[in-house]
Amino acid sequence: MNIYQIFNETNQNLEKEMDKLYELLDFTLKREKLENVEFNVIFVDSNTIHEINKTYRNVDRVTDVISFALEDNKTIELDHRLLGDIYICIEKAEEQAKEYGHSFLRELAFLTIHGLLHLLGYDHMKEEDEKIMFQKQEEILNDFGIRREG
Repeated sequence: MNIYQIFNETNQNLEKEMDKLYELLDFTLKREKLENVEFNVIFVDSNTIHEINKTYRNVDRVTDVISFALEDNKTIELDHRLLGDIYICIEKAEEQAKEYGHSFLRELAFLTIHGLLHLLGYDHMKEEDEKIMFQKQEEILNDFGIRREG
């Protein structure tokens, strides 16, 4: 059984978006044949993500999404996969949705799947890895029905 939650630690009403993201995550976990995984998605404001980025990554700026992959820590042994946490900055998501000309929901969905793929071990440090990760993101979103607009 998969265990995941979405937390909204902002003052913004995100009920509608969170409902759709739960559907997207259910779809993604089934599509990727993931079982017995646990993770969280946490929506935060720009001050919070800036502090997280500065404290844990030594990067002194606001960012859109940060994933903390717990499977990197081999000392944790459980009967399921404890993937970690995904922090998403709501203000940055709103800004990027406008910049890219698509909906706020599409940007939140993109950042959620991007963060989840990081928790699963994907990254985009090398060009060939980036191509694989970004293609998988787009396939998941397209198959779910959240396509790029514009």
